[in-house]
Amino acid sequence: MATAPSTIAAKAELIPENYFAPLDFEAIYGNRAPLEVDLGCGDGLFLAAAAAANPARNFLGIERMPGRVRSTSRKIEAGGLANARILELEIWYSVRHLLPAASVAVFHLMFPDPWPKRRHSLRRVVTEDFLVALHRALAPNGLLRIATDETDYFREIERLADRALGFTRVPDQETPVSVSTFEKRFRQDGQEIHRLVLRKVSPSKNGTASQ
Repeated sequence: MATAPSTIAAKAELIPENYFAPLDFEAIYGNRAPLEVDLGCGDGLFLAAAAAANPARNFLGIERMPGRVRSTSRKIEAGGLANARILELEIWYSVRHLLPAASVAVFHLMFPDPWPKRRHSLRRVVTEDFLVALHRALAPNGLLRIATDETDYFREIERLADRALGFTRVPDQETPVSVSTFEKRFRQDGQEIHRLVLRKVSPSKNGTASQ
């Protein structure tokens, strides 16, 4: 069980005591507020802004690159954001092994590495198994919010989502309080941003999704 102080002076980086057991978010944040997880949070620009704008919710960034983790930590600590943490770990492992079932209100997956070369496409994080793992970790009616600038990857994600029995598409009606550094860059370059919002539903016995 991972524990950490829930005070503003707490370190932003979350270091689990046990990497083989689900995290105890009530102990980490000191409350039972809804949790939003930023998968591959980059330099933490979006994560910190979202946590500052939503103090009644908890936020967890997951990022494997140490430099980006340090940047995110600085933003969290500079903002005195007691409701935000950063975990330095692979996304897939974290979702599968560290996130308890039905513990996440919203997943944000923004601009995942597209691995555009055909021989590298198997490295893409969004797969059928990954969607199953996200579905397990999401709370009832929880949301998965995806954004990418890569059209081919987006079409692949759409196909996987359409086959996933545990999700249904919903309109994107949210106005973000901030955007990531990647999105700012893509917008400046005039690139189109593709978005998909999925809501967790319960697969029925006849093989269709029930609302």
